[in-house]
Amino acid sequence: MSTPEVTRFAPSPSGYLHLGHAFAALFAARAAGEAGQGGRFLIRIDDIDVDRTRPEYEAAIFEDLAWLGLTWAPPLRRQSDCMAEYAAALQRLQARDVTYPCFCTRKEIAAEIARAGAAPHGPAERVYPGTCRGLSPTERDARIAAGEPYALRLDMERAVTLAEGENGGPLAWLDHSKGEQLCDPRPQGDVVMTRKDVAASYHLAVTVDDAAQDITLVTRGEDLFDASHIHRLLQQLLGLPVPQYHHHRLVADQDGNRLAKRHDALSIRHLRETGHSPEEVIAMTGLEEDKP
Repeated sequence: MSTPEVTRFAPSPSGYLHLGHAFAALFAARAAGEAGQGGRFLIRIDDIDVDRTRPEYEAAIFEDLAWLGLTWAPPLRRQSDCMAEYAAALQRLQARDVTYPCFCTRKEIAAEIARAGAAPHGPAERVYPGTCRGLSPTERDARIAAGEPYALRLDMERAVTLAEGENGGPLAWLDHSKGEQLCDPRPQGDVVMTRKDVAASYHLAVTVDDAAQDITLVTRGEDLFDASHIHRLLQQLLGLPVPQYHHHRLVADQDGNRLAKRHDALSIRHLRETGHSPEEVIAMTGLEEDKP
């Protein structure tokens, strides 16, 4: 019998759930084990990006999950209710002197990367070149006082050096599909912690969320594997517990492409309306081929 876990499914209410979401939710629920043995499957609504979320999509999330036969334990967590927690975490990072203000626009960042010779595609496209890292405290303060919009970025090298010094060596985390992992988020650059239009980045919010919900096993798609290196670093910096992880496969369309919310034909809502049963939809996910 597997060890009972606390897992979560964390959809964003910006569209209807598709087969990939069904697989992720079912995988997380199964990974939690039996509720009577201490396992708990939780739901979190990732609605921090308020411009993209809609109440009708949130309602549909719960309808579709219940239709698939899933039940979840209380309490429900909504990111939009947790802004004070994210602000407190950000203040702790600032107090540790591992963040800095970045005044670059997205267009300016893209131009800086192009000048540096990086190809305009793939992971390198998303790595910030550190343009504002070298600004003096005087210039930073003056630009903030003048009302310039800015993001707060993690000074990655400084943060890793501090975290590894506290830990007495490299950080690590356990992935059920890949084994023990040494944490190295440096290749991802100085990632954003917050910006003017979003109160907390994905990285900061989900790290705080998983700790607040006492998650012991984070299950999510393999496309987020690299993000776990950043989250492990933030856990160390913020003094948060370290869950285990399982990065599972992604459900693809007939052309082998990762599903997105634009795949209306593979949305749970469409499949329901066209007469598919819950059992048929579960079979379509290929869940039985995977073991948490």
